Amino acid sequence: MKVCGIISEYNPFHNGHKFQIDKTRDITRSSVFVAVMSGNFTQRGEAAAIDKWNRAKSALSCGINLVIELPVLYSVSSAEIFSFGGVSLLNSLNVIDYISFGSESGDIISLQKIAEVLSTETEDYKAKLKEELDKGLPFHKSRENALSDLLDENLLREMSNPNNILGIEYMKSLIRLNSKIKPVTIKRIGAGFNQLNITENYSSASGIRKVLYDNQSIDLIKNNMPEKAFNMLNDLKRRGYSFTDMDKIIPYIRYKLYMNCNGIKNIPEVIEGLDRKIIKEIDKNSFDELVMAVKSKRYTYTRIARILTQYFIGFENYDIKAMRKKPCPYARILGADEKGRKLIRLIKEKSSIPIINKLPGKLDDVLDLEVKSTKAYSLINKNISPIDDYLKKPIIY
Repeated sequence: MKVCGIISEYNPFHNGHKFQIDKTRDITRSSVFVAVMSGNFTQRGEAAAIDKWNRAKSALSCGINLVIELPVLYSVSSAEIFSFGGVSLLNSLNVIDYISFGSESGDIISLQKIAEVLSTETEDYKAKLKEELDKGLPFHKSRENALSDLLDENLLREMSNPNNILGIEYMKSLIRLNSKIKPVTIKRIGAGFNQLNITENYSSASGIRKVLYDNQSIDLIKNNMPEKAFNMLNDLKRRGYSFTDMDKIIPYIRYKLYMNCNGIKNIPEVIEGLDRKIIKEIDKNSFDELVMAVKSKRYTYTRIARILTQYFIGFENYDIKAMRKKPCPYARILGADEKGRKLIRLIKEKSSIPIINKLPGKLDDVLDLEVKSTKAYSLINKNISPIDDYLKKPIIY
């Protein structure tokens, strides 16, 4: 039995995700797929459009056998931290043979070369990176410039694409953990990562979410999703499901800043006066307006969005820097089908971290932060209870 892990968000599950599973099965002959999936908040610094339970059920209907939650500590973080959280979780299960990810290049050898260079940072590279950052450039561009003497132009170009960047970070984490898991990449097809227009069969998740947020006819996206995933989404819409609206977090962030403007300084990414800029612009009417007012050449939209979302959740109350340095401390099951349930029995024998089906009486900081994030999510999604994490049991599909 070959087992493949996929680090995912499935926000929502679409044809591109099914294509990745099918192609990976062909290449690796894997018979079981484990998704480590972001919970209610995503790497872009946004609340997931659909809650984690419904997204897990959708994934199980479309080829995933076991869904494990990626803790919010990692899911609302940079590509490096997001990847480390997911890869460390998969690695600790001690049953995963492959990790599959989508990329713009589809060239695992090139991405592996870049990962190896980045995993052995020389003093010259570190000095040049600092020099580029001091110019006010964003991190990804500074890193690209700092690597100009170490990588040829073709490899440098690979670093400008978002899915390639994530793939490189997955492989860096495998190297860091000395993992035996083998990486596999599938070349992305269809719409680009941020492309919003709806195509015939392979629209981006961003484009599909826009249809939901704009309350357009759901039939526009019918051909872009596996039938079972679409039917589940259509049923949610028909029942009046509240797809999350990021504008709803503004009053809560504003209130927190009004009551104690110093708290936001404890978010690790808040440096060089970003707190003052956020406070200055906090009376903007929408989430997008606020992010746009704070972002700059150095600090990207996504980075500012993550800071605001972390503050909304309550990251400032934890020692986030210390928590992020450690591998994921547990594996929380969101759902499984028959194959997944059989694998869980094997994982329980081999895993070096505890497997959680229901919340324990005493929570460590990572799990406590997760519970806080669900409470925060319930404020902007009326379908979710603030004690949802205590009420819900893993989905049996």
